[in-house]
Amino acid sequence: MKVFVTGGSGFVGGVLVHRLVAEGHEVMALARSGSSIQRVRAAGAEAVPGDLAELGRSGSPVPVWLDTLREADAVVHVAAHMEFWGPDSLFEQANHVPTLALHAASVAAGVRRFVLVSAASVSTGSQRRPVVDESTPEGRPNIAYSRVKLATERALVKAHSENTELVVLRPPFIWGRGMTTINEMVKVADAGRFAWIDHGKHIVDFVHVENLTGAAMLALTRGRHRGVYYVTDGTPMPIRDFLTPLLATRGVDLSESRSVPLAMAAPMAAMMDRTARLLRRKTAPPLTNWLVSFTGRDRSYDITAARRELGYSPDMTVEKGLAEMSFS
Repeated sequence: MKVFVTGGSGFVGGVLVHRLVAEGHEVMALARSGSSIQRVRAAGAEAVPGDLAELGRSGSPVPVWLDTLREADAVVHVAAHMEFWGPDSLFEQANHVPTLALHAASVAAGVRRFVLVSAASVSTGSQRRPVVDESTPEGRPNIAYSRVKLATERALVKAHSENTELVVLRPPFIWGRGMTTINEMVKVADAGRFAWIDHGKHIVDFVHVENLTGAAMLALTRGRHRGVYYVTDGTPMPIRDFLTPLLATRGVDLSESRSVPLAMAAPMAAMMDRTARLLRRKTAPPLTNWLVSFTGRDRSYDITAARRELGYSPDMTVEKGLAEMSFS
């Protein structure tokens, strides 16, 4: 199969490109810089110079690199601008508009499958159920990134598709060797500012990058048209039991970290979050509504649908993933 990948030089996309090449697929990966081109080529894929930011610009010519889609059997859209703070307009321009344009171009080019890597956080916010699945109403997400991701999913499900099938994957916290999302936690812990909520007892869910990319590969040929699937490691646990060994791989000891009760953290976060938004601060306050949702409330995702319809099996265990990070 010939697969076009966005984000192929990044954390998730890079692992996906390596796996696709290793299994004999022809891979074309969009690359917007010289260093990205080098990484894509080093992985054995064809680098396609271009930038998703070129899509959807009013009055701009159609990017030449879109012609490559005519050669593709499938598109896996991994690339996204990801931050835990910022206005909706930022993510609409950086993520929503280019994704809809890429999907429309894929349909026009006759691509058979379009796989979107979305986010489980589309249901993090007003939805407070401890366990959710694809039939659970998402509610209103409490960060712009997730609100826009949900709007993008819904727009694609309703979009004209011809013979292009759509599959959406919803991963929660993505971890594994090469991850950068714990860098800020490391800085906070090193500065002595890390704190648990309720002693870290609340349940959190997550997915190793190898398990997520495995699901993406399955989605190239399996899953319902317009099917949406939560994808996790299938081992939800108290956040303390997950983050403590995870940050230990970076030499961080959380054993003496203090704790604050949810009854105190939630109103503090609401006040800080609201004030920062009213003042249009460019950086997030120390405590936000999203952080309280992630660390202070039980949340796991039922992956029965992914197991049944994609044939998904999370083969990378937490123990093995941590061991790889410890020796990387």
